[in-house]
Amino acid sequence: MSKTILVVDDEERLVSLVKTYLEREGFRVATAKNGRQALFIAREQKPDLIILDLMMPEMDGYEFMRVHRKERETPIIMLTAKIEDGDKVLGLELGADDYVAKPFSPRELMARVRAVLRRTGQSAPQGEMLRVGEVVLDRGLHSVKVSGSLIDLTPSEFDLLAVLMASPGRAYSRYDLLDQIQGAVYEGYERTIDVHIKNLRKKIEADPRKPRYIETVYGVGYRFAPE
Repeated sequence: MSKTILVVDDEERLVSLVKTYLEREGFRVATAKNGRQALFIAREQKPDLIILDLMMPEMDGYEFMRVHRKERETPIIMLTAKIEDGDKVLGLELGADDYVAKPFSPRELMARVRAVLRRTGQSAPQGEMLRVGEVVLDRGLHSVKVSGSLIDLTPSEFDLLAVLMASPGRAYSRYDLLDQIQGAVYEGYERTIDVHIKNLRKKIEADPRKPRYIETVYGVGYRFAPE
């Protein structure tokens, strides 16, 4: 079955262009011109991925993510004419999986779409689990539990946690982690990892300021603490 992608942007020409390229790739495409309309469509159609502009009337991309992330963990690629680090970080903190700066090449966007769908669509055989301490990650179910409680993670957060838990005690550099979860298509914005780590700690650590599981290895990067 073809995957559905929701394109959210108030620039009609851009939406039309992106829609054309996506349909050529075999995707079904829904469109919205602001965040409020996008929320309604996302609830009705449950898209497999959302391409989201940040600056829109009525409800911007930031507010859309704040609301939508409480309901679903749909992969999100944000589009932004702003290139300041703060804008990227805020979007990532709100749960975006990737970003593309305007103006962009449609071919680049298609590559990002395929990469995100490939990552989020991969699943290992049912029952393949990683367990470290009270954290249990099930690749087959794409779920994470801490002390028996189910934790909601974005696709990128799940992938990052899986990499770290697969080799407890191994220190990964930010670049290595980026390569593991994003692949060569991603332009190495290493602070992305810091944002995802911050979000993960909020979700799985009893005290994010004194993490038990995800440790900082100064001068290197991060590791998942061995039991």
